Amino acid sequence: MTELVAKPPASIGTRLLNMPGAAFITIALVPLFAFSNDAFLGASNLTNIMVQTSILLMVAVPMTYVILTEGLDISMGAVVSLCGVAMALYLADGGGLFVAILIACAVGAAFGAFNGVCVAYFQMPSFVVTLGTMGVAHGLALILTNASIVTGLGDQILALQTGSLAAIPYTVLIAISLYALAHLILYHTRFGTYVFAIGGNRHGLELAGIPVNLWHTGVYVFAGLYAGIAATLLTTRTFSAHPTVAIGMEFDAIAAVILGGTSFDRGKGWLFGTVLGVIAIGVLRNGLNLMAVSSSVQAVAIGLLVIGTLLLDKLRANGWRLT
Repeated sequence: MTELVAKPPASIGTRLLNMPGAAFITIALVPLFAFSNDAFLGASNLTNIMVQTSILLMVAVPMTYVILTEGLDISMGAVVSLCGVAMALYLADGGGLFVAILIACAVGAAFGAFNGVCVAYFQMPSFVVTLGTMGVAHGLALILTNASIVTGLGDQILALQTGSLAAIPYTVLIAISLYALAHLILYHTRFGTYVFAIGGNRHGLELAGIPVNLWHTGVYVFAGLYAGIAATLLTTRTFSAHPTVAIGMEFDAIAAVILGGTSFDRGKGWLFGTVLGVIAIGVLRNGLNLMAVSSSVQAVAIGLLVIGTLLLDKLRANGWRLT
């Protein structure tokens, strides 16, 4: 009779080595920036990092969903800008905050639905589709604002801008709550199961009679809704809206997802890894800002960071062999 022997749990060292590259990056960057600038670990700067990363998290989380389906949404930065413009114009016209947030989410969801239908039902490449909708969203934002900043949003938004609970800003609490919701959906609902399966075994879903195209479209709608939330948090933080304010945010979001260990291949990823990636990007950008490094150089640094992390993870997966 064969005796079953339980597999011993992985050692702490093994677990640490299996952490995504983003965790190691953050561990390395924090003491570096703390040593270079005394203000880095100050309470006000740490709060600033939390607020900045909260906004990026609202773009990176749905980007993880999209990438898990072997897709890509490069329109999200432009869509966030357009959602913010739509929200700000309504507020500047005397509208209520709740309806303004609904408008932002509706605009985002509409773009997400269009992207999803084109990708899922018409089998168009996600990069091409979202490149087109990026141009549309960017153009509409410029037209609606005459390429200028929208201000005069009223006092309603101040509560979100300055409010806090137990010294934690409302913006951060909202982001944490919505991340928890996204985590629950991805790991504990049928929708989440289908997200992984669309990227990992789409044919199997089709054979099981699942309306794959409908669920696949839902992923992009979900991304659009979170783009509306990101626009709300961003507009709240700046107390204004600009048609280009979030252009490029999709780059940081994709970088965060990659740094967190999510793969573009066959639905492999970890949502909390994206959180680690967002923190790494936030720490890097904040530290470089304190060092007065230009935004263009920051983009170079993030690009090199992504490439270096991918190389590191590849070497770790191959047992530190180049072959």
